[in-house]
Amino acid sequence: MTFTTLDNVDHAELRVAVRAGAAFGDHANLLPIFPIEFEEAQRELPIVFRRGEDGGIRAYVLLGLDRGENLFLDGDRWTTRFVPAIQRRGPFALTRGDDGETVVQIDPDDPRVGAADGLPLFRDHGGDAPYLEHVRAALDLLAAGAQSERAIHADFETAGLLRGVTLRIDLGDAGGYELTDLLTIDQAALAGLSGATLERLHANGLLRAATMAAASLGNMERLIELKTLREAA
Repeated sequence: MTFTTLDNVDHAELRVAVRAGAAFGDHANLLPIFPIEFEEAQRELPIVFRRGEDGGIRAYVLLGLDRGENLFLDGDRWTTRFVPAIQRRGPFALTRGDDGETVVQIDPDDPRVGAADGLPLFRDHGGDAPYLEHVRAALDLLAAGAQSERAIHADFETAGLLRGVTLRIDLGDAGGYELTDLLTIDQAALAGLSGATLERLHANGLLRAATMAAASLGNMERLIELKTLREAA
């Protein structure tokens, strides 16, 4: 993977396809998201947490029960309105130029780049086309999220809001699953917050984020429904 700086002159006519698939990292049962994405994600997908080898905690959307399974894909398209920013960015990346300003780069070897059915990156008379604006927003979100996520998740843990769980899922004749090494927001701990901890989390917006992550687990029913339908097919 070799990135090159995007240029509105050299790449004026370039088109990029909006396409999902295993080759682009979409076939995963867990994809990382940032707290800033919780509001959109919780409407459709379960949000869980995992502790990395370095002890840091990351948030993920749960997309399937088997490794490499995304039940929210239909061919090369997502069926959800929400798509994690890490996938919305497509074949693009953000870096800093010599002047310290952020610069968008593109991977010219990605098969989506130059596709005949792709979307334009620039308008005919200059300026970013809507697709590139969409990509820039995703890249900016990733940059901001990477700077803040560790502190936010550490705050959740310090407040006693994260608990280790094993999700046991019974699919009847199709068998069952146990998803281990997961953390979720503890509903009882969330309801029991008080005093300075409650005030602090409310003041910095983390109380809302924790509430949305907890509410997202109601989407497990939809995920199980999709898995049952797939097994039946």
